[in-house]
Amino acid sequence: MTTTRAHGDVLVHLRAARDHADARFAEPLDLDALAAVARLSKFHFHRLFTATYGVSPRAYVSERRIERAQDLLRATNLSVTEVCHAVGFSSLGSFSSRFREIVGESPSEFQARYAATGAPRIPGCYVFMWGLVERAPGDAGSAGAASTAGTASAEKRDEPRRP
Repeated sequence: MTTTRAHGDVLVHLRAARDHADARFAEPLDLDALAAVARLSKFHFHRLFTATYGVSPRAYVSERRIERAQDLLRATNLSVTEVCHAVGFSSLGSFSSRFREIVGESPSEFQARYAATGAPRIPGCYVFMWGLVERAPGDAGSAGAASTAGTASAEKRDEPRRP
């Protein structure tokens, strides 16, 4: 049996789960959590999400994480490991292999290519201070969840500097 796109009454629930994944991609997200947001059983949710959006929920979250990692690698001086953890991956190996699979080069190669342009890069201390990447509550030593709203990050950059 092939599953077709979700009908309008269910589509609203799938969108809620997709929006949740977009906003909280750096947090641990599993099928149970996303299905709960959609208020569907996890198996039904997986089938409908995959049929509707063309990728599994896991792949969707992974793609969002890699997109954010590209932004951070391009614009900041954070290390690949710091970026890996900031976007929600717990393993540098899985981050690097997924990055290469989606982007076509390793995170280090990608970062080096953009560093070679000579464009100024945002220092890591500013990245954390201005909320471009936020530390998880109670996690003083490493990067936690990335900022969930690009507009909020932009607004923070436009705020006047504090002494």
